[in-house]
Amino acid sequence: MPAPATTKAGLAKAKRATKKAEAHATTAKVSAPAQPKPGLLVTKELELAIADCKARVAKISKDCRANNRKFRDLEFDLENDTLRCLYGLVITSDDMEREQHADVRRVTEIFENPQFFSGNGGTSSDVIQGSLGDCWFLSALATVSSAPGLVERFCVARDEQVGVYGFIFFRDTAWVTVIIDDMLYTAVPKWEELKSTEQQLYHGDKDAYNKSARQGGKSLYFAKSGTAGETWVPLIEKAYAKLHGNYSHLEGGVTCEGIQDLTGGVSTMLQRKDILDTDRFWNEELTRVNIDRLFGCSFSQLSRARSGVSNPLVQGLFGGHAYSVLRVVTCHGKRFLILRNPWGEGEWTGRWSDGSKEWTQEWLERLPEIGHHFGDDGQFMMEYSDWLECFAQIDKTILFNDTWSMSSHWLQVSCYSSLTAWSYGEVSFVFSLSGSSKTVIVLSQLDQRYFRDISGQAIWSMDFTLVKEGETEPIAASVHSASGMRDVHLETELKEGKYVVYVRLDRRIGRNMAPQYVIAAEPQFRTLSRLLTQRAESQAVVSNFNLQYVSPFT
Repeated sequence: MPAPATTKAGLAKAKRATKKAEAHATTAKVSAPAQPKPGLLVTKELELAIADCKARVAKISKDCRANNRKFRDLEFDLENDTLRCLYGLVITSDDMEREQHADVRRVTEIFENPQFFSGNGGTSSDVIQGSLGDCWFLSALATVSSAPGLVERFCVARDEQVGVYGFIFFRDTAWVTVIIDDMLYTAVPKWEELKSTEQQLYHGDKDAYNKSARQGGKSLYFAKSGTAGETWVPLIEKAYAKLHGNYSHLEGGVTCEGIQDLTGGVSTMLQRKDILDTDRFWNEELTRVNIDRLFGCSFSQLSRARSGVSNPLVQGLFGGHAYSVLRVVTCHGKRFLILRNPWGEGEWTGRWSDGSKEWTQEWLERLPEIGHHFGDDGQFMMEYSDWLECFAQIDKTILFNDTWSMSSHWLQVSCYSSLTAWSYGEVSFVFSLSGSSKTVIVLSQLDQRYFRDISGQAIWSMDFTLVKEGETEPIAASVHSASGMRDVHLETELKEGKYVVYVRLDRRIGRNMAPQYVIAAEPQFRTLSRLLTQRAESQAVVSNFNLQYVSPFT
């Protein structure tokens, strides 16, 4: 069977981002410059990726108009290639039984007057989860959309009449273009597929059924927008599914990695109980949300062994589910967080929940100051102390803008025996700074989500220590994150000089043994060929990669 590179080698990268040197001023500054808005990580490929995306969309649009055709994406054709778009190599009987989508329709068929954005771009209230376990990604999308103007940066180009849309995502140190058409899965069947008793509910009126049931966002099978006629949410979800091979590969994940893919930021997951000073965390971290930080949060699903409750809730909140931190506010001595459930419903029912006893007339008058509103829309407010008590995992993403520069180096690392001493130094990276700078050092694995079906049994974890050349004592080490995360990083101030990053690798066997792959059918062979093609492209970013030694069946 084919195996991914990580069964024989760990793929790792050292990336550093540093503040660009500022010219020396000849006169004293009389005021501080405005805080730059959060943006996409600026790399040498960013503007090229944007230009490429625009050019590809323009070319498709021109060709389609010349031929009087709407665009159909043959690389990700939901209608004629359903199995490959929905699933990877492994398709179980449970998958087929769970398959409930009824039809594939174009955006212009679903909505009477579709708009990619309505009003001033995307907002967090637009994001509503559908019949896919990708709350982590939709929570990431809602979190990113709380930073004004950020969503519009990676939604690069479109021709809504032709039905072609272009996006960019950050994957493995580079911005990549994803082009899709406007076809989406819907959950409502055609009139002719209804039972006669179901048709009678509409008094035999097919037109009435089509207008009331088969039109509008409520008919979508996967994600939808909370704003009538708006399409950006399901289309971004589709583009992200295409980026990773199919929709099933979006099942399960962590919010911070989704934010990283959307923005190019640096992500980590921290445990709430590991915070040393919660006041300092509020002042130095949370108050920077939507400036140069974005946050998500979650807690593990609760056991039902004692209670017998099938899905125990914590005052309205679900375990094993991702929530977005939209903003924070201090009002009359109290510290609040405004959060959102990507389902668009289901909210916190504790203190300061909508309509709770804490909302006296005095506090109701402060609602505009806080910027919160009541309603079962998935958005809710918590006091900081309650948030700390409730949520166990905090996803954090550092955002960058054009005041930063980045360099990176990928290596394909040999996989040593599991009995090898667990120590630093098996892998190392060297970099130099020409002057003092705030620096973020990141150690990464290649994005494995696309290759989930051919992954080995090992789940890799990494950490590193930083040493200045000529010295023996480490300066600092990477911040602890959850086991098996794609990245670990370190934020620090460094002086001019040469530095060495010493890496330590660890692994545990966590995946199921030898899954039964279904590759006898033609669609799975085609899926396998695309997996191997993408694997070769991903491996090619490493400096010591040699294509002639790669066999798809080793």
